[in-house]
Amino acid sequence: MGKYITFLIRWVLTSLGLWIAVRLFGHEADVTLGQSIATFLLAGLIFAVVNSILKPIITILSLPFVLVTLGLFMLIINGLMVWLTILIAPNLEMSFGWAIVSGIVLSLVNYLMSEINDLGNKEKK
Repeated sequence: MGKYITFLIRWVLTSLGLWIAVRLFGHEADVTLGQSIATFLLAGLIFAVVNSILKPIITILSLPFVLVTLGLFMLIINGLMVWLTILIAPNLEMSFGWAIVSGIVLSLVNYLMSEINDLGNKEKK
């Protein structure tokens, strides 16, 4: 798949993952369906920006914790990224504990998307 198509699919799947996470573990303000879709598409975009800019910095700063816990601290970092996204996105609320669980869900969605993308690239060769 082209890199733009891959980005769009990841964005939509991340937005869908955030929607599922907020429905299960968080709270969304009373808004119309159109506002809700826009909110989660914006949240998916915010999540992509937070993940690409802040996550590498926080991972490097917390590297001793990541090494001591044999990588399990990455779950906390992923949860922090979700929590920051929820704080920035309008009309969404979630506790930090549930953000950690949501981070696990979003990590699985991104992993599955990467595997599907890799399978598609292998078939083209």
